[in-house]
Amino acid sequence: MAIFLLVPGAWHGAWCWESVTTRLEKAGHSVLTPDLDDVPPGANPLPLWARQIATLAHAAPEPVILVGHSRGGLVISEAAALAPQAIRQLVYLTAFLLPAGQNMQSTFTRPEAGGEPDYLRPARGRCLTVAAEATMSRFYPLADPETAKQAAARLHPEPLGTFSAAATVTPAQLGRVPRAYIECTQDRVVPLALQRVMQTALPCAPVLSLPADHSPFFSMPEKLAETLAALAPAPATAAPTPSPHSPARRPGAAGECRR
Repeated sequence: MAIFLLVPGAWHGAWCWESVTTRLEKAGHSVLTPDLDDVPPGANPLPLWARQIATLAHAAPEPVILVGHSRGGLVISEAAALAPQAIRQLVYLTAFLLPAGQNMQSTFTRPEAGGEPDYLRPARGRCLTVAAEATMSRFYPLADPETAKQAAARLHPEPLGTFSAAATVTPAQLGRVPRAYIECTQDRVVPLALQRVMQTALPCAPVLSLPADHSPFFSMPEKLAETLAALAPAPATAAPTPSPHSPARRPGAAGECRR
């Protein structure tokens, strides 16, 4: 069984993973779902959050499977540079996977992004919020309407610095930890074309696909949990105990290599 450390995307918190957590724990896995720390207005949150997640990974009893959703992809990449030995695998869930020097703001200007997001609104404390009319159509179009309504009510402002914060991790640093990507083919926030451009720049293996919107933890939590669980290492099996009546293997017997 594995330890999963799940990092939410922008505007979301630990609460978005509740349905997935229940299913992973039922399957025998351990799950950590932190809320990212508050940051001072105007600060670059990326290094602060990376240290927070790296510290949690270090504190776990074994290397974790570190999952980042959307903006959380930037966080897990930076955390991997700080604590590669504490991370078994990185998993990017329709997430930003960016080389050093790039940021979310510039990534959204790429043609594969389908145009810069027009649903962002300024908020107090140098933050951004999502326009109310865009939450259902962009983030939760395939979710149960009541679930989507409850989620929209829990969204919180995102620090403005998130969008201009440049990735600092190098390909060599990222290469120290295996990474997988889970595509969401119906995503209206990070379109599939943009997900695949990022994978081309920094290849992942395996790449798995879900017919989901940007928020599969609401639209298909069971399938997402199954997909994550499939990335966990198979439990070790004990070697069979030889029977006292089993014949001893002779030197040079079949199956033994002698030089």
